[in-house]
Amino acid sequence: MAGSTMDANNIPFHQGRFWRSDGAGDYVVCDLCPRNCRIPPGGTGWCGVRQNIDGQLFSLAYGRPVALQIDPIEKKPLAEFLPGTKTFSIGTYGCNLDCSFCQNHHLSRGRYTENEGNGSADFVEPEEIVGMALESGCESVAFTYNEPIVWAEYLADIAELAHAANLATVMVSNAYIARKPAEKLLPLIDAANFDMKGCSEDFYKNMTGGRLSDVLETIKLYSSMGGHLELTNLVIPGENDSPEIIKAYLEWVASNLPMSTPLHFSAYFPRHRFHTAPRTPPSTLMRIRETAIAAGFTSLHLGNI
Repeated sequence: MAGSTMDANNIPFHQGRFWRSDGAGDYVVCDLCPRNCRIPPGGTGWCGVRQNIDGQLFSLAYGRPVALQIDPIEKKPLAEFLPGTKTFSIGTYGCNLDCSFCQNHHLSRGRYTENEGNGSADFVEPEEIVGMALESGCESVAFTYNEPIVWAEYLADIAELAHAANLATVMVSNAYIARKPAEKLLPLIDAANFDMKGCSEDFYKNMTGGRLSDVLETIKLYSSMGGHLELTNLVIPGENDSPEIIKAYLEWVASNLPMSTPLHFSAYFPRHRFHTAPRTPPSTLMRIRETAIAAGFTSLHLGNI
């Protein structure tokens, strides 16, 4: 494979895009997300799946799915895109946020290691993913489970082949991506569900290690491109469920997106490193839904209850 090197099992690593040399020895800078990780030789970025090998950036996740599943499209969740159809879902390891409450941390914080299986012994070409989607009768391919942004190269190659095969593309993402890569990747996505975790910079800083402002810019950019957009908010008691934060959330959406944008509010349950809050009571989600309806939103969906 052009632009590749091999792991200990003679499986190819794929050379990454969206990076540059920083001019200091063999360090590289990954420009894929707002972190702009400066990666030393042999090291990986924050996500754990973009590695500096001999002064070049390689994607450890390319061709190494660790989750393949046929799902109903509504499970993504997408409420108003190809309803009633199946989607071929694919995920790898890695994430560029560090949510203390992550509901899928076995994938987001998972790592590719030799001789452990974990998907690292198999290489699945983009053509094979599309072939499996077609054979299973799916109408779309979904990039999901962990954070698809960190395997942008694999996503892009699959998406282009999927479109050529008349399959739609779906992305379930935290929207934490730099502007230039977003301008190249997002046009390949027919429908996105972005996880807008709370309308508070303090919440993002303390609970995710990221910045809300970057997420909001990505959401606005995708909306301007005309793709189908839905938003999900995982509601955590005592953290992002206050009337003030919910009001700010709804006001931002009303000011920047169509009022018809489907909004999903999902119940949190203790997971990963955050066990302080109890599971979100259904009454909280009901209250949020009533608030959103009163504000004029027309597509509200509650999850995990």
